[in-house]
Amino acid sequence: MATDTTQTTASATETAVVSDDMDLLRFATAGSVDDGKSTLIGRLLLDSKAIFEDQLEAVESSSQAKGYDYTDLALLTDGLRSEREQGITIDVAYRYFATPNRKFIIADTPGHIQYTRNMVTGASTADLGLVLVDARQGLTEQSRRHAVLLSLLRVPHLVLAINKMDLVDYSQETYERIHQEFKQFATKLNIPDLEVIPISALKGDNVVERSEQMSWYSGPTLLHHLEHVHVASDRDLVDTRFPVQFVVRPKSDEYHDYRGYAGQVAGGVLKPGDEVVVLPSGMTSTIEGIDLFDQELDEAFPPMSVTVRLADDVDVSRGDMIARVKNAPTPAQDIDAMVCWMTNKPLQPRQKLAIKHTTRMGRTMVKDIQYRLDVNTLHRDQDTKELGLNEIGRVQLRTTVPLLCDPYSKNRSTGSFILIDEQTGVTVGAGMINSGS
Repeated sequence: MATDTTQTTASATETAVVSDDMDLLRFATAGSVDDGKSTLIGRLLLDSKAIFEDQLEAVESSSQAKGYDYTDLALLTDGLRSEREQGITIDVAYRYFATPNRKFIIADTPGHIQYTRNMVTGASTADLGLVLVDARQGLTEQSRRHAVLLSLLRVPHLVLAINKMDLVDYSQETYERIHQEFKQFATKLNIPDLEVIPISALKGDNVVERSEQMSWYSGPTLLHHLEHVHVASDRDLVDTRFPVQFVVRPKSDEYHDYRGYAGQVAGGVLKPGDEVVVLPSGMTSTIEGIDLFDQELDEAFPPMSVTVRLADDVDVSRGDMIARVKNAPTPAQDIDAMVCWMTNKPLQPRQKLAIKHTTRMGRTMVKDIQYRLDVNTLHRDQDTKELGLNEIGRVQLRTTVPLLCDPYSKNRSTGSFILIDEQTGVTVGAGMINSGS
């Protein structure tokens, strides 16, 4: 899922660290405007010694120029001029930092409702969702909306950070009230792992160091939890899926007969000698080798980007998928999916759009809108005839090309797609497949 016609990856930075992925945590911030997401990220970067002195000096100077009597850490992530002027996040800001225990890629997503699509982009590849709540305000419609989106996006780990505890005198009663309210709401969602942590991003309480002001709290600090949450078992290492993105043919003297198929492993484990099938043609072959830059690998697993060589000269092109012979996805043209609509013009039945699924492009028509999901009550409005901006609903699609897909609950890569306006090339929807037939 993405806000342009390219399938989302966390950032260009992600590629550089993919080989160490089991020690990497991708997490996305979420929540309402002014809940302190950017300030929290700035605090994490500052207290973990992940910023340079000149960066800190620049932020301190900007804070003084604005007349603040404190260092506005949000300026470390709010990079757009309009963001700094308004004090809000608009675009998804990606930041990379590391501790001795783990590497991190942070997606600092916007809180405004009109930028919900940017939040979906940032969370689509996240291992963990970090929902911030202002302790003074409690749960808001937008924090509930983001929790629902994180659940629909199958983000396996969720942290509810009750922020600005310093503004409620570090009240345990306030923490318990919001904690219980969210737990009751979360029972309606698919959230397998939930941690609730009281913090003050501005003061640093329970972010990196344990707070002396909240002795009643015995759980982990935020950074400790991020460093130790287990994510390796979240990925599908059983069902082999390798969407082909590019055919590598150097045609140089050194690699005159080289032919490889480049892409990102979406599921399972690839090894030389494995018998595989190329879809949708159905041709079979054996993996001859797996290359990463100038080295040959013994295996490849999600989300490594590699080049696969086959023993036979079969016809393989962009949009095809390499899978195991006895465990391959069934090509589907009738798609049942949950769709988050991302543009002002509503989604309606009979509407025609372009669709991008993994590396495969096609066209699709909306057969039916079954219901719209109310993100506050989770009520299914079956009388709806369309989906408006930022609304979520269950949609039936018919595609012109078969999609080599899995249910989103099984594989987040092969179970997701984006919808594109053919006239403008703008991404207008993001979908999560329930089933295909």
